[in-house]
Formats: sequence, C-alpha cells, structure tokens
Amino acid sequence: MAETTVPVKSEEKGLAPTQEESRYLVPPVDIYETTDALVVVADVPGATKETIEVDVEDKILTIKAQPSYQTRGESFAEEFGLVNFFRQFQLSDTVNSEKIEAQYRHGVLTLTLPKAEAAKPKQITVSVN
Repeated sequence: MAETTVPVKSEEKGLAPTQEESRYLVPPVDIYETTDALVVVADVPGATKETIEVDVEDKILTIKAQPSYQTRGESFAEEFGLVNFFRQFQLSDTVNSEKIEAQYRHGVLTLTLPKAEAAKPKQITVSVN
C-alpha cells in the first residue's frame, strides 16, 4: 500500500489546485507501513505546533508549515530567510482519514494514518471436519 505525492502543476500558474502562490520547500518524508497504519515522518524544522497545518480534503492529505526564527539582537542586514513547507499526498480508500493523528517533536512531524478495517490483514481460522 503506497500513497503518492500529488503532482504540482496547473495550466496557468504551475501550482497545485490547493497550493498558495508563494515560495515553498517540499519537506522530505519517510513513509512506512505497520499492521494497523501508514506512518508519514516529515522534516519541518523551525515550525511550531501553532504554525503547522495538516488537513484532508477529497482524499488529499496536505501538510503546510511555516518556520520562524528569533534573532539575538538588532538586525543590520538579512540575507537569510525561511521558506514555508508544503506537500500533498493522494490517499487511497484503505486509510481511515477520520482517525489521523499528528505529533510534532524536535522539527519532525509524525502522522499516523490508520488503516480502514477492510484493509487490515485478517487471520483465518482453519477448522477440521
């Protein structure tokens, strides 16, 4: 069971239908499968719980994050700027989107996408007649 990244393209602006018109980085992710769920681990350093947005609409999982940093004094020149994170995945019917959980710790966002009951493996008992 593999989820796919939603391609970033549009006829007019080169943007995905739900993508905002701004610079962004595509966060690197690892996706792995357990017996009960898919787990998506995304690197979004510099973001906070308040600046991370995760939602599902029309079977598309969207991750948005806005990093920030604090300067230690008065800024005389700024050549460094942080860019927002944006990534989308097309979900299959095997994901129960009502029970997705998200955790953020040390710059890493972990999403747990539980499998629908129909998609979970089942053990069949063999009987003897």
